[in-house]
Amino acid sequence: MDAYRECAAIVRERDPDRYLSDLFSVEESRHHLFALHAFNAEVARVRDVISEPMPGEIRLQWWRDVLSGGEGGGHPVANVLNQTIKALALPLAAFDNLLKARIFDLYNDPMPSLNDLEGYAGETSSVLIQLGALTLAGGHDEGTADVAGHAGVAYALAGLMRALPLHASRGQMYLPRDMMAAFGVVAEDVFAGRPTPALQALLVELRSIARRHLEPALTGMRKIDPRILPAFLPVLLVEPRLKLMDRKNYNPFATPAELWPWRRQWILWSGVRRGR
Repeated sequence: MDAYRECAAIVRERDPDRYLSDLFSVEESRHHLFALHAFNAEVARVRDVISEPMPGEIRLQWWRDVLSGGEGGGHPVANVLNQTIKALALPLAAFDNLLKARIFDLYNDPMPSLNDLEGYAGETSSVLIQLGALTLAGGHDEGTADVAGHAGVAYALAGLMRALPLHASRGQMYLPRDMMAAFGVVAEDVFAGRPTPALQALLVELRSIARRHLEPALTGMRKIDPRILPAFLPVLLVEPRLKLMDRKNYNPFATPAELWPWRRQWILWSGVRRGR
């Protein structure tokens, strides 16, 4: 269990939303969730530890090879994730699609369209929620794919808006090119950290889109089995963060849209107490 404890430490440090949510899961499944979410934390930070895209692609391919039966080379997360996948018969195609989608993170190509952005969110965020639900259900499909789809997109859109300063500082563009054209947003302004009226209007619309996904997600969460609820809990943090972005004095490059730790814990705990 030492490797699983290492996974828990990785999630606690790099993904506190999911770490706190995982603590509400039943004990016999919690270590599997930690393995799943530590894997996500590892692949999400590949861009942070490389100097050019090719080593990142090699690293993502290494994960694909390992999860397809290759040797983990003593990597603690890879080894225990393989154990989790085998124990619960988790679908390898979902992991493969997630890793393919993460290739976008390695480059500075613009996100072509809103449809592409939602697809990216689905393959990276929604699939992670669905895999968490499968994990908590002992590998059984409880029919939560649609709820996970909306929940993941809402959570990812909120997260990408919060990460706009970081992405802009290194020349990454997750804002959809078609929306930028429609609102008159200039990439150079974004990369320079200028909160122009055009950008603010685009972000208002993007928050509206996030809420359109959030509504069916929350409705569906009220109907799911409480034992798999922890996989969905992070989505409860979306609306409070969007409200922080709604403030008149909000500057997407300078105003952190972050909740106080005690409030985040209260929201998650309250969601469990309500059964959603």
